[in-house]
Amino acid sequence: MRTVRMFTAGLLSAAALFTLPFPIAAADSPSPSASAEEETAAPTEAGTSFRTATVVRPGQQATAQASTGDYLYWQFPADAGQQATVRATVKLPRSEARHGTHTWRLDVYDGLRRRQACRYGSDVRPAPADASSVELSCALRTVRAWSEPWADDPLPGAYYVRLTVVAAPAEDLGEPVDTTLQVTAADSGGATAVDGRLAAPLVPATGREVEPDGGWSSGWWSSRIVWTACGAVLAALAGIGGYRLTRGNGRPAHVPPGA
Repeated sequence: MRTVRMFTAGLLSAAALFTLPFPIAAADSPSPSASAEEETAAPTEAGTSFRTATVVRPGQQATAQASTGDYLYWQFPADAGQQATVRATVKLPRSEARHGTHTWRLDVYDGLRRRQACRYGSDVRPAPADASSVELSCALRTVRAWSEPWADDPLPGAYYVRLTVVAAPAEDLGEPVDTTLQVTAADSGGATAVDGRLAAPLVPATGREVEPDGGWSSGWWSSRIVWTACGAVLAALAGIGGYRLTRGNGRPAHVPPGA
């Protein structure tokens, strides 16, 4: 019985080591000055096409000044297992300078320039003539490490954001607007993990650096591995316990051999 207890304690200790997060050195934590530099490094202009899309990092707040009717483009990296959410705010011209309702639209495309559907959010919103601003958002589906060629699942790589007005009086085209864009990315965990991975992330060949801060993941690691290991440990413990319960105490001392 002592051997069983020692074996059980060893297995539980190994499982605990798998589930504990890796320690982060204090030197790796960003200093206040580094955070300030990252905040000031946020882009203050947008591109005018897919090829000139401005790179914005998740967590940054990008700004741009444009005219009503312009097409504004940004791009951001999204890795396997992440759920990205894009939020945009457009400050409209003065109400007395507008002649009717403005309808704005927020589109998100993957690295193959396929428009991605939003799980939730308002990607198209009208702004009445008396509105001072309009807010749009799009929460994307979980990025998959691999997908069938015929599917339109979001894949790791660069994602493009396009913001523009799709309906406005002709007299209002060219009026100045101020735009703000912010992208957030959260890990979904192993519940949505799949086997396989792409040979390389879908990034443009324009020379722009579009990559997550920690680099692209290999696609094979997820928390499912930890849960599978824990399940294997529990199954082994259950087998040992069942064996101990069913084997009995052996031959009684008063029973002769061969009886």
